[in-house]
Amino acid sequence: MASDLTPAYAYTVVYVQDVAKSVDFYGKAFGASVRRLDDSHRWGELESGQTTIAFTPVHQRETDHLTGEVQEQKSKNRRNQLEVCFAYADVDAAYKRAVENGAEAVSKPEEKEWGQKVGYVRDIDGIVVRMGSYVKPK
Repeated sequence: MASDLTPAYAYTVVYVQDVAKSVDFYGKAFGASVRRLDDSHRWGELESGQTTIAFTPVHQRETDHLTGEVQEQKSKNRRNQLEVCFAYADVDAAYKRAVENGAEAVSKPEEKEWGQKVGYVRDIDGIVVRMGSYVKPK
């Protein structure tokens, strides 16, 4: 029997420079459907299965003083503590679409020892996006 205190993973929030541009970019580059972009353009959501990917500005007057400011990426030699990951049946085609729509190519898809094909790009804010095949259970 499930408890009222059993968590359900609901959101991953990605802090970006321009919410509307990021929502549009993710739609075009990764094929995600837009669930919501509020009128203020300070919150956007993508359809992504059971968990929502949400976008909000890097600086927020409502929360910066409560939880601290977001550390922005200063160099491509370092990456954020977060990686956005998408699974595709055809990783090569998905990777090609992402790059054609403005994603920065990092590493072309290749087979990994754990049985997944994986490629990497950076989004318009420099966030690393992993594009991988579905992992087959053993």
